[in-house]
Amino acid sequence: MNLPKKVALIGGTGKAGKYLLKQLLIQNFHVKLLHRKPETLQIENPLIEVVTGDARDPKAINSLLHGCDVVLSCLSQPVGEQTIFSDATDNILNAMQIHGINRYITTAGLNVDAPADNKGPQAQFGTRWMYENYPQTTADRQVEYNLLSASNINWTMVRLPLIEQTDEVTEIAVNLRDCPGSNISATSLALFMIAQIDSKEYVKQAPFIANKP
Repeated sequence: MNLPKKVALIGGTGKAGKYLLKQLLIQNFHVKLLHRKPETLQIENPLIEVVTGDARDPKAINSLLHGCDVVLSCLSQPVGEQTIFSDATDNILNAMQIHGINRYITTAGLNVDAPADNKGPQAQFGTRWMYENYPQTTADRQVEYNLLSASNINWTMVRLPLIEQTDEVTEIAVNLRDCPGSNISATSLALFMIAQIDSKEYVKQAPFIANKP
């Protein structure tokens, strides 16, 4: 019987990440959780090991990934701070090489562009809106995608519409070229990400997912 893999989790207390953490624990994964202020956490579980630090700090990421088998991320942009995504991704990729980890699954908005995209009006509008209102972080998300594309690891970037913070498990639709809906259940997203740990279906790809209409 194969034991569950040990997961390095980044962004595990945000609006999507807390649901991912919950589902990982339900499935008995051991989780190393990166957190900048662990004294604020109200989580007690023997399956969780908390690593103090920021994703922009290479030492913190190196410590987080030590002893892990896979990296999952729901990293979001801290309000009022310098863009985080490309710096964090660079640190993660370097640490994965050091520790011999080859599977990375992360999330992003539908504003990220991939070469084979054929975005419909809704996704095009969302992309334009993000560039108009959050130009730096949106551009940095694209740099993140480019870093992953140029790497030799088995990455998957899950592109999302609006996240519904719910325990409800919905049927989902997946599409590699356009976002198939307006919302995604945070629990369904979590289950999809966990399913990708041992799946090769979306390796080196950036699927859109959404609640099935």
